[in-house]
Amino acid sequence: MRVDAFDFDLPPQNIALRPASPRDSARMLVAHGRDMADHIVRDLPSLLRAGDCLVFNDTRVIPAQLEGRRAGRDASDPAAAGAKIGATLHKRIDLRRWQAFIRNAKKLRVGEDVDFGQGVIASAEERLADGSFILFFHGDEPVELLLERAGTMPLPPYIAGKRPTDDQDRSDYQTMFAREDGAVAAPTAALHFTPDLISALQAAGIKSETLTLHVGAGTFLPVKADDTEDHVMHAEWGRIDEATAQRLNDVRANGGRVIAVGTTSLRLLESAAREDKVIMPFEGDTSIFITPGYSFRAIDGLMTNFHLPKSTLFMLVSALMGLDTMQAIYAHAISDDYRFYSYGDSSLLLPAGTGAA
Repeated sequence: MRVDAFDFDLPPQNIALRPASPRDSARMLVAHGRDMADHIVRDLPSLLRAGDCLVFNDTRVIPAQLEGRRAGRDASDPAAAGAKIGATLHKRIDLRRWQAFIRNAKKLRVGEDVDFGQGVIASAEERLADGSFILFFHGDEPVELLLERAGTMPLPPYIAGKRPTDDQDRSDYQTMFAREDGAVAAPTAALHFTPDLISALQAAGIKSETLTLHVGAGTFLPVKADDTEDHVMHAEWGRIDEATAQRLNDVRANGGRVIAVGTTSLRLLESAAREDKVIMPFEGDTSIFITPGYSFRAIDGLMTNFHLPKSTLFMLVSALMGLDTMQAIYAHAISDDYRFYSYGDSSLLLPAGTGAA
């Protein structure tokens, strides 16, 4: 499909720069097929059915944004000496190596070091075909400790371009489920949940499960191709253990619905599902790219924030609900001043045929 088909106009004032407080007070647009209703996230227990199951991503965002200076170049290129280098870690390779997107990459050569301050130094080991680098972090301390010392939270560019990252973001940009270090972007649909809301869901007979998908910085990259068939997704590592997969299969076998909380949970569930709609244990990389025409196997609905125009995530929700329906949903959200993107409001998307909310 043409990427232009997924475009829409979003007024800048609809972009949220801070999350709602309390988190579960955010607005939520509920769509069952083309029928829409305005709610808040706190209404969720009354909008789902006993026996349904919400699936959360328990990845934890690490402070993966680094700013430093190039070191060690010889005097033959003095203009590049001490050049500013920015790095956004994308995907762990091993205990000391990360794939990273580099700003001012023209000033960095393979074999050179970058000093990120606070005693954190990394070498550019390899430049990959997509322009990213493999960085090797020196020293004996775990890389996570180095990042805690020198890194900042990697806020999405549509927020970071309007205000600086601050200490509040260290808690705001982390879900209550976060426990597995490795993400460089938050699974933002779950930012709306609080312990009180989880207790209310449990009291209503609504189940919950967790899986792990370490969200990479590729989630923020624009789609540069003109046609969706020409876009290449970056791989992200995920895991669903055998017990979790079995419980999710039991939910559907007993008439419940599997509702993914966030596109990251959805993508991993769909990566793990067979054609017969059985969810299997999964551990490894996934680069699944879901566009209209895709036949969903693992999920019956999705809770998600509002996404960017022409993004892979808007393509995903259009595959779930239909492009015309999503255009109508977003038109309503924009006209009714819903807040968009990572810190914005939520939606509950239930395709026609999945039963009433």
